Amino acid sequence: MGIFSFGRKTPSPPPAPPEPAAGARQAPPLPGPEARSGQPPLAEKPRGLLDRLKAGLAKTAQVLRTDVRDLFKREGRLVDEDFLEELRGALVRTDMGPAAAEAIVVDVRERLRARVVDPDVVLDSIRTQLLARLQNTTATLLTAATGPTVILVTGVNGSGKTTSIAKLARMFTRDGKRVVLGAGDTFRAAAVEQLSMWADRLGAEIVRGPQGSDPASVAHKAVARALETAAEICIIDTAGRLQTQSNLMQELSKIRRVVSKLIPDAPHEVLLVIDATAGQNALSQAKGFKEAAGCTGIVLAKLDGSARGGVIVPVTEQFGLPVKFVGLGESADDLESFSPERFVAALLEGAFQPDA
Repeated sequence: MGIFSFGRKTPSPPPAPPEPAAGARQAPPLPGPEARSGQPPLAEKPRGLLDRLKAGLAKTAQVLRTDVRDLFKREGRLVDEDFLEELRGALVRTDMGPAAAEAIVVDVRERLRARVVDPDVVLDSIRTQLLARLQNTTATLLTAATGPTVILVTGVNGSGKTTSIAKLARMFTRDGKRVVLGAGDTFRAAAVEQLSMWADRLGAEIVRGPQGSDPASVAHKAVARALETAAEICIIDTAGRLQTQSNLMQELSKIRRVVSKLIPDAPHEVLLVIDATAGQNALSQAKGFKEAAGCTGIVLAKLDGSARGGVIVPVTEQFGLPVKFVGLGESADDLESFSPERFVAALLEGAFQPDA
């Protein structure tokens, strides 16, 4: 327990851990195939970013490819109210929400009503409307003018929060920054152990407390340690919770107050990790966490082809929360800064390319 310092900014990969003694309790494995092989998941992915985004948005693109292209199976399809209603339904099924779907339908109606069109014309409308709704999304992290930048990470259990913290730490340590992690999910021993294993592999320092201890106390100690060691980054984990649990949401507010006593403008970022497969439930999560924790941005995790990534659109629109990063896989390097242009290009290229 306490503070564990590994004192390396650019560590070399450690050897595989020894086999545990018979009957010994094993720490939870890291996710991903690299973890199952006993090696730290640090390998770079060979595919380009656009290809990885297309793979992550495969399910969303499939909805558009199947439903929107089906609108044009009849040669000489006229843009009438029946056509527009079918288009609206296809767009809503991508989880982009009724507001964005309606805006696209209105645009098509105003420009193309009573005309015979092809898929490329509708594609242009979808592209224009999605980019307009994501134009205020920026991946730029808010940082401290001097001293440590404090990042508080929130989210429901199972959203990919702990893994996203590891990916953030990897991003910073890869840039040569000293990172301190605060294991504030004190009620789940497995979460603390997993974060400790990540810290060991990534060359970060971790501050942890006894199981069940006050998370705000751990956060305070982590920020104090970052100040003491002149670390550039302090990332604080929080207990996974549902946005409807008011007592736990109040705990987030307490953590904010505690860390601000050490650094007045901290936390500089409060990132909400959302599981891309959560669909419209992501909206209630964003509402609850923004009110309780003052979220400043989103990490969209598990964008691995099984999700409908259109949910980014209503979350950013309704709550003004920019998507800072997207998680595109299981290794520590599978975190990418979010770009609206790349996102829309990957979505629509995947949606309108011919089926194999």
